[in-house]
Amino acid sequence: MNSIKEISSKVIAIKGKARLSEFRINSLKESLKNKENIDNLECCEIYFISLNKKLSQDNLNKLNNILSCSPIFEYDSDFSFTVIPRLGTISPWSSKASEILNNSGMDFLERIERGFYYSFNSQYKFETKDIRELADQLADRMTQDVMLDLSDSGNIFSTLSPREVFDIPMFEEGISAIEEANISLGLALNEDEILYLYENYLETNSNPTDAELMMFAQANSEHCRHEIFNASWKVNNLEQPLSLFDMIRNTHALNPEGVLSAYEDNAAILSGYVSERFYPTINNIYQPKEEAVNIVIKVETHNHPTAISPFSGAATGSGGEIRDEGATGVGAKPKAGLSGFSVSNLRIPNLRESWEIEERTPSRIANPLQIMLEAPLGSAAFNNEFGRPNILGYFRSFEM
Repeated sequence: MNSIKEISSKVIAIKGKARLSEFRINSLKESLKNKENIDNLECCEIYFISLNKKLSQDNLNKLNNILSCSPIFEYDSDFSFTVIPRLGTISPWSSKASEILNNSGMDFLERIERGFYYSFNSQYKFETKDIRELADQLADRMTQDVMLDLSDSGNIFSTLSPREVFDIPMFEEGISAIEEANISLGLALNEDEILYLYENYLETNSNPTDAELMMFAQANSEHCRHEIFNASWKVNNLEQPLSLFDMIRNTHALNPEGVLSAYEDNAAILSGYVSERFYPTINNIYQPKEEAVNIVIKVETHNHPTAISPFSGAATGSGGEIRDEGATGVGAKPKAGLSGFSVSNLRIPNLRESWEIEERTPSRIANPLQIMLEAPLGSAAFNNEFGRPNILGYFRSFEM
């Protein structure tokens, strides 16, 4: 059997190279429940390709070479499952890979997507629910889905129709309608925000829609507007002259020397030095040119995404930081990054410290040990794969 598995006339699957080293497989097995019932756990990449015309053998050979694919698509294990990008989404990997392949003349594919094919043997009789439970331990619940049968992979390329917006019956039910929507939609609005919305929609003489409330919740969130960070506050019942954000800005206000730009464009520019830069002139001739080379610095916090999904949360934090550097002024050239982590007590198994009390991590987020095992790898991976080395880092644990 060759490397290709035809799912339908428009979708094929191609088995890729082994994804994980023996060390990673063993550490993965250690983290799994039911690990004592699992033998020969393996993981390889698998590529799903949506075609817009019939695939010739010549084009298949080109794909196999580019993707470093296995010549044989074997099923030599008792059980298997595939971790795929979340249905209805297009992964960042897919966006880049599809564009590269199309620009390489491979116009026979509409889109390529990557999954991870896990297979294992066991003397224990795994039922479907057991395999799904095992797979869910290996999938990122925010960005990935689990597929138990490769014949379902056509769903990866299905497009979901947008759901109709619906009105929140505020005029019929009063302010309680917004309060109920706040809970059912998970908006996390406080009482003042709910009252603000109620009074403003009374003036418009129209019910709010679920989309409008969702947009308000995001635009007015701490992430976007820093409503707490910018709020007035009291210490020992005395009003403080500066908000928390003002206190940070105050450092620059009192000592702005050497700072060319701050609190604009999501990054700061420090006065640098004069140096020669080598780049093409308008005549396309490379020449050295003496000019000012200033320094752009930027910090990106990604606490919540990293707590939900440590590897990808930290990785996209690095990506956001690189984006903001490149979008400052006329743009900057990424040079180097650092990555830091402050977490609660680790509670390392068989290495508990005397001060570490029982853990109370909410089930919806990763615990500190998971974060420290996965997040530094995610942050460094994005930096290094982008071509900007991650050269420095710090880590501390503290809990009170």
